[in-house]
Amino acid sequence: MRLDGVWWLEDRLRQQLRTVPFEVPAGTAEVEVSLDYDASGGAVLDLGCAGPQGFRGWSGGARSSFKVGVHHSTPGYLSGDIAPGVWQVWLGLHRIPPIGVPYSLEITFSDKAPKVSPDLDYQEPVPIDRPPARHLPTVDGRRWYAGDLHAHTQHSDGKLSIRGLAQLAARTGLDFLAITEHNTISHYPYLDKQSALTGVTLIPGQEVTTELGHANVWGAEEWIDFRRPASQWMKQADKCGALFSVNHPLAGDCAWRHQLTTQPSIAEIWHWSWWDRSWGEPLAWARRHPAAVIPVGGSDFHGPGGTPPSLGEPVTWVLADECSTPAILDGIRAGRTAVSATRTGPLLLRCGGEVLALDADGLVLVRPDETRVLVRSDGAGRRTFPASQTGMYRLETWRNEVVALCA
Repeated sequence: MRLDGVWWLEDRLRQQLRTVPFEVPAGTAEVEVSLDYDASGGAVLDLGCAGPQGFRGWSGGARSSFKVGVHHSTPGYLSGDIAPGVWQVWLGLHRIPPIGVPYSLEITFSDKAPKVSPDLDYQEPVPIDRPPARHLPTVDGRRWYAGDLHAHTQHSDGKLSIRGLAQLAARTGLDFLAITEHNTISHYPYLDKQSALTGVTLIPGQEVTTELGHANVWGAEEWIDFRRPASQWMKQADKCGALFSVNHPLAGDCAWRHQLTTQPSIAEIWHWSWWDRSWGEPLAWARRHPAAVIPVGGSDFHGPGGTPPSLGEPVTWVLADECSTPAILDGIRAGRTAVSATRTGPLLLRCGGEVLALDADGLVLVRPDETRVLVRSDGAGRRTFPASQTGMYRLETWRNEVVALCA
């Protein structure tokens, strides 16, 4: 099947996500979709796919073609039986200049499908030079674990495989990592294997992505339908026991602009785009939020040489019973979080009725009521302060640059 046409800006304004139905004949083992269009004028068309039983994949603007097969699919798409009947190509009219976008869509079918999956090829552990864990106090028998709650692989628009990203997380010294692909769950089947091989707890996540803002959902077994209103994302996440977080609420053109009937309690206050942390916008957003915000951080890492350049910057620390997905999510849900610029740098932790400043000599402790006190550490690089106020504490330099915070 081949379809040629032109998308106009008026088309996008009327309806951004378009569906192209097509008939899959019986006996099909693989469907291939190719999209060709002129992107020289800044146009961006997104790609996705649905079968008779629903969602089969999404790659957004990261790919111009994909395959859905019985045994193996392009990362971002779900493998499995190819049911005959009416399927849909999803076309997102993300950026359409006024001059229009000529496009060509081609769909082909095959009764044969390869059985090799690149992700499943990685079966053997490899030696990983993991840095030593940081010595931190326990609280009521719980430990602090270091992680990154926002990262991507080849299953959406990242550069690394799941295995490659997990190995990098281990070399970075992270205990857990949430892999949060854009609008897909095709990475889920491979996480447990790579967790076992690398020793890093890989948390299943989805970055629900629209032009009005992004949200992370951690721990949901089912796909979150980005086509619905954002309040439905929250309800769906809550129903399946997952966590919902507003992502980078002030980050450029993907700042949070959705209307919600219930305010979420978790927000990615610290994102790589907060590159000048003397800017107070994320803190002001958190203070104006009508609900008490549990702060988390995420690098939004896409691969070496990209932006951001480093995984685990910032680091989210979670006080948990163990380093398992349920325990880490329970710790976040309970508000036992802290965020620091790096894994080994200054750190601020709430430990019962105190806040503990680590390696923070000469920094300024800022309390929730904005009163300040200079940190003078003891010989071990530690200093405790009473935590009598509710809300977020933080460490700043004398130039008001935030270097660490805690819930």
